[in-house]
Amino acid sequence: MQLEHRTENDIDIVKLPERLMMANAAAARTTLKGIIGQGNGKLIVDLTDTNFMDSSGLAVLVSALQAARKQGGDVHLVGMGTNLQALFELTRLHTVFQIFDDEAAAARAFN
Repeated sequence: MQLEHRTENDIDIVKLPERLMMANAAAARTTLKGIIGQGNGKLIVDLTDTNFMDSSGLAVLVSALQAARKQGGDVHLVGMGTNLQALFELTRLHTVFQIFDDEAAAARAFN
């Protein structure tokens, strides 16, 4: 799986695919952990294009959060649509992740 990745001001920014589910979760987990391991633990995950996520996809994000926090960083989520927002509220993950409307706000929160 190829995820869009770029770095701005020492913050890694990754755009997730349209669907994050069991079929591509392992590849996404490996990629995100690699990005976090090579960076400083500050990660913004762009969910703008993501309109479906199952429990495997949620597990990928939780795994990334754990890896980032081990490095003293964090994972900020941006661009969450209403379907994903409902999923995060249902699973109470909205209380675990910091969720922002845009990348600029998410980046400012790291400072």
